[in-house]
Amino acid sequence: MASGSRKRTGFLLIVVALVLILAIGAGAFLLRDRLFARPSAAPDTAASQQPRVEMVNIVVLAQPVPRGTAITESMLAMVAYPRNQMVEGLFYTDAAQVINKRTRFDLEQGVPLTPSLLTDAQQGSYASFQVPKGMVAISIPISRLTSVSYALQSGDHVNVIASFLLVDLDADYQTRLPNNSTLVTAPGKVAGEGEGGEVNSLTIGIQPGGASQGRFEIDPVLGPNAPMYSVPSEPQRPRLVSQTLVQDAVVLWVGEFPLGQQQAVGQSGDAAPTPTPVPQTGDTQQAPAKPEIITLIVSPQDAVSINYLMLTGAKLNLVLRSAGDNQASNTEAVTLQFIMDQYNVPVPAKLPYGMEPANTGDLLYPPSSSQPAATQPQQ
Repeated sequence: MASGSRKRTGFLLIVVALVLILAIGAGAFLLRDRLFARPSAAPDTAASQQPRVEMVNIVVLAQPVPRGTAITESMLAMVAYPRNQMVEGLFYTDAAQVINKRTRFDLEQGVPLTPSLLTDAQQGSYASFQVPKGMVAISIPISRLTSVSYALQSGDHVNVIASFLLVDLDADYQTRLPNNSTLVTAPGKVAGEGEGGEVNSLTIGIQPGGASQGRFEIDPVLGPNAPMYSVPSEPQRPRLVSQTLVQDAVVLWVGEFPLGQQQAVGQSGDAAPTPTPVPQTGDTQQAPAKPEIITLIVSPQDAVSINYLMLTGAKLNLVLRSAGDNQASNTEAVTLQFIMDQYNVPVPAKLPYGMEPANTGDLLYPPSSSQPAATQPQQ
């Protein structure tokens, strides 16, 4: 009987506990707004107390602009900038102050314009703005073989190889050796002072196109009693040498600058000269003319050297550098001796037989399909 009483007591306690839990849950649900009410946001007094930043408009570029370009209104935009961070005279605040000024550098879109970025210079060509300070531009003749088959474009970096011929000269006469020989004769005696009252006279007889100066040689068969006088069979053969003259020159322009458009650049401030459109005949477009000249940016000393070699008839060849490569490389001057030694070229033996047709000494590549058969490639 005691055990039954305990069971009823435990059951009552469980029922009471469940009732209390339900009552507490119902009360919490009804009073949720009060129990879990969020504190009202306090007014942002700190933000309201901060002073308002005053802004001012400054002039920026609305598009990329190349160096040397005259600024126009369409290239400009205005952006707000804090006045308290403004430095007097640093930025332009009026677009009219920069119109018709020229850029000193290549500028990207969004760059704020400052006096150090612009110039008032209105004279001069567009090309002069493309030449860095301390450098100069010089033009040299080109052909398809000396310009990487006309692949060169403005901005390319090239090396200049110079090739020229050397000959032996008479140091006093500054003429090519060997000298021409003349005939000296002693026809007789003429009256004069001294014993017998006569002296020998010498006469120099200069023969037209006198023979080249030679040398005495001893024939191995005839011996020293029959010396022979040997003269050259042809004029002196020049000796060729090639060497890299200029490294990392920059191509400024290929071909001739358009004169009319260059003038427009100086007056109206166009961005850059553009080639003249190729005229069309009917439905067939004429092929553009091949450039015969190229303009390079080099150092002043290199320009003097190039000018000297052009005046002396040296051949200049341009070789294209890899994009982004500005490393200098050491090269050796190339002569016939260098070719024979460097590449282990043997001197051909004198054989009792030969090839047919005979090689007469003229090594010429066949002309390309774009050239007439009678015209050899330009060297």
